[in-house]
Amino acid sequence: MTKNNPIPFDLNLLLNLRSKLEAQTSAEVRFDAATRAIYASEASNYRQLPIGIVIPRNVDDIVTTVRLCMEAGIPILPRGAGTSMCGQAVNAAVVIDASKYLHAIHEIDPARRLARVEPGVICDQLKGEAAKVGLTFGPDPATHSRCTLGGMIGNNSCGAHSVMAGKTVENVERLEILTYDGERFWVGPTDEATYQEHIKAGGRRAEIVRGLKQLVDRNEEQIREGFPKLKRRVSGYNLDQLLPENGFNIARALVGVEGTCVTVLQAETILVKNPTHRVLVVLGYEDIYYAADSVPQLLPLNPIAMEGLDDGIIDGLKVRGMKLADIEELPAGNAWLMIEFGALSTEEAVAFAQNAVAIAPQLPGRPSVRLVTDAGLMNRIWTIRETGASATSLGLDPNEPDPVVGWEDAAVEPEHLGKYLREFKALVSSYGYKTNLYGHFGDGCIHSRITFDLKSQDGLDNWRAFLDEAAHLVVRYGGSLSGEHGDGQAKGEYLRIMYSDEIMNAFAEFKAIWDPLNKMNPGKLIHAMPVDANLRLGPDYERRDIPSQFTYDARLGDKGLARETERCIGMGKCRSLDGGTMCPSFRATREEKYSTRGRARLFFELLKGDVIEDAWQNEEVKDSLDLCLSCKGCKTDCPTNVNIARYKTEFLNRYYSEKRRPLMDAMIGRIGEWLPHATKLSPVLNYAMGNPLVRTAGAYFGLAREAKFPKIAAKSFRSGATAKRILKNEGSSAGTEVLLWVDSFNNGFTPKVLEAGVTVLEALGFTVKLMKRHVCCGRPYYDVGMIDQAKSNLEQILDQLEPVLDEGLPVIVLEPSCLSVFRDEMPGLFPTDQRAKKLEKSIMTLSEFIKGRGLELPSIDEDIRIHGHCHQKSCGGMGGEQGVLEKLGGKGRVIAAGCCGVAGAYAYHSKTAPIAKIIGEKEFKPHLDKIPQEATVVADGFSCRGQIRSVSGREPLHLAEYLAKILG
Repeated sequence: MTKNNPIPFDLNLLLNLRSKLEAQTSAEVRFDAATRAIYASEASNYRQLPIGIVIPRNVDDIVTTVRLCMEAGIPILPRGAGTSMCGQAVNAAVVIDASKYLHAIHEIDPARRLARVEPGVICDQLKGEAAKVGLTFGPDPATHSRCTLGGMIGNNSCGAHSVMAGKTVENVERLEILTYDGERFWVGPTDEATYQEHIKAGGRRAEIVRGLKQLVDRNEEQIREGFPKLKRRVSGYNLDQLLPENGFNIARALVGVEGTCVTVLQAETILVKNPTHRVLVVLGYEDIYYAADSVPQLLPLNPIAMEGLDDGIIDGLKVRGMKLADIEELPAGNAWLMIEFGALSTEEAVAFAQNAVAIAPQLPGRPSVRLVTDAGLMNRIWTIRETGASATSLGLDPNEPDPVVGWEDAAVEPEHLGKYLREFKALVSSYGYKTNLYGHFGDGCIHSRITFDLKSQDGLDNWRAFLDEAAHLVVRYGGSLSGEHGDGQAKGEYLRIMYSDEIMNAFAEFKAIWDPLNKMNPGKLIHAMPVDANLRLGPDYERRDIPSQFTYDARLGDKGLARETERCIGMGKCRSLDGGTMCPSFRATREEKYSTRGRARLFFELLKGDVIEDAWQNEEVKDSLDLCLSCKGCKTDCPTNVNIARYKTEFLNRYYSEKRRPLMDAMIGRIGEWLPHATKLSPVLNYAMGNPLVRTAGAYFGLAREAKFPKIAAKSFRSGATAKRILKNEGSSAGTEVLLWVDSFNNGFTPKVLEAGVTVLEALGFTVKLMKRHVCCGRPYYDVGMIDQAKSNLEQILDQLEPVLDEGLPVIVLEPSCLSVFRDEMPGLFPTDQRAKKLEKSIMTLSEFIKGRGLELPSIDEDIRIHGHCHQKSCGGMGGEQGVLEKLGGKGRVIAAGCCGVAGAYAYHSKTAPIAKIIGEKEFKPHLDKIPQEATVVADGFSCRGQIRSVSGREPLHLAEYLAKILG
């Protein structure tokens, strides 16, 4: 990567600033290396180490922080969710992150259709509150589940529904702003009376407003004529909003300034009527150009969204095994338009959509058509568009350039879209690059991730030459360099191609009026740093050799782990507070270092080595990973499949190579070794774990005093009559054989689950086999970093199972955390062992086995609600459960809950038990509360069942127990 500019500030000055911030604010003040490393990146190609991070608890903290930075002459950067793609959310400055605490919605006014919000409010949060009164906030970028209003205002964000509602700039009424020199006031539309009010206020406020008026008066015609007339013009400052015909709207002029002028303290946003009934028309084309050519004919039909994507996105998802069932729902074609229509009734929405269906035969290329009215299917199709771009941003060949941002959101008028795309794709090809095309076709905005080589000087030279040609091309079509993501550092240098010298001078004057000292996010948008400075993966980046027992990519050898740390592209899906599993520790804390992205960036910086000291012994990195539940939600929920559970195993393995592992961790790691013997002492052990004195003593070793420990069974499953019968009858098969995997937790704590598993399999006509000797899958070893023991354990399993695997017998596992060992860790530790490959194919859950074999179950009239274990979702999905529910009559359903919070020993450790409690009570319990009392709750995970009992008082069953009951 290209070098960051060194921080040109005296260390004593910074220490003094930190001390004052800690003394004079209630904010969290972070000047440590780990936090600075986490905030050094965003979703762009850039990396700049901040001076420090301030996380304000209230607006007054922001005001004081800005004042203290001004007194010290330190630059500042107001930051939202850090999902910017052009470098505007990183800088050598004090970063003010309002996302953790400043997320209050102060007012929703249905009559005036306005909302008043703090800058940390998430887009979906505002949409959810507005929906309660039949309204919505119009802009909805793909990051709507985590992007903040402050960031959207700074960036002038848009989204799929900008066809209906416009950009953020059209959806802001007023702003309360703070200048670097401490002036705080509200701005908005400015009639003569309001203008005079500003002038009478005197001081800097009057100076600023007067300066803006003089600026627009001098440049009125140049602004009017020099700004492209298209909906998706995002590049540059919105000086056109200061024109008389636009009401001299200072608030809207400040939308899209990317933190270079002011800090937003509050925003008054416009709400629009929410068309609650929606339908989707999907058109399939021979190529993306025909799709683009069709847009002008479709726009008069008044769609509320129109998105396009090409087969590159779809093929990328297919080869990664993602969204396969959803892709099957698309009509035939190599490119697609997704056109959404909305109305206040389904009938009206369908009528609008039928107009698009009717004209399809007359559209260029005569596309295939599908009309979708089912809300669930519509959502699945939309997620193809939202997920596809990020998912395909990591190339399949680690030795070739990845598709990256760098020219990703240019916009033209829709009438020119087809012609522009043909020329643009030809330009891309002329440089030998590859790209996928997708975007907001209804507004003429095109997204592309291109295989730029940013890691060599020749590659950078080619990139620069391409950017110059690409900028001239879009300007020739009257377009904008940015149609959504802003300018930042990625496009700021090229604004001179889009705008005249007079306009560029006006931009500079606008910046100087607000920020004469150039301390607000300097070097972004205006007076921008070179496009190839501060690159995260630039010419001086080199993958380090890090030997590992895991194989990440055989083509890279010991560089595989370093490649893994490049996976995170910063889109921040792990910061979503709803949906999926990822990331439970972030949802409980709203703390970046406890998110998947934060941990991934820490790991990247650890391997890079110039910020994180002590490398594998770093306590800040360990703290971040300590709160990871190893739920593996990121392995599938993250578009680029970042696997933090694996990072945690790697780190702890090295961390404890130079120091003694705590007794509790050692006991947890080896629980599979001692638990089978503990049943012989279960009365004593159960009494001890409930004894206050023992609990107090245990706290010294890290046990949580308030945790409710599971009772050890009086007799393990393997010691019981059923297991003895099966082992005694070995060789006398009465039917098709299957092997039941005896997991340590059900064996030692709840043997009735394994008993039920035998009952079900035998009732379905199978002969059950067991391993002759108990061996734990080894799941706990990975959680505490004991890789040597885990690998040795797997070797024992493979040795013992070899005859079974040679026979091709199915191996049925009842505990999902065991499943994940054989489908995730084992292939990484034994990538070439044929026995491991056979076991990976043979292992399956009970539900997968029943569905895969097409076995019949009795149809019942009973409400069943199934909660999926995180590892089950990550390493197999819930398709098996869905199949079983259908066989049972289709009345049940899988609940949409995320992680329960227990995660093996996580809920029993003093450091992590409070987080487990928050997850259980605030994230998990609300889903359980929605389940009717008469419904049966089913959960395969041992930990999940314990948490369900703890937070809801319900008595859940394992699927095997439930099926055993109905099969008699």
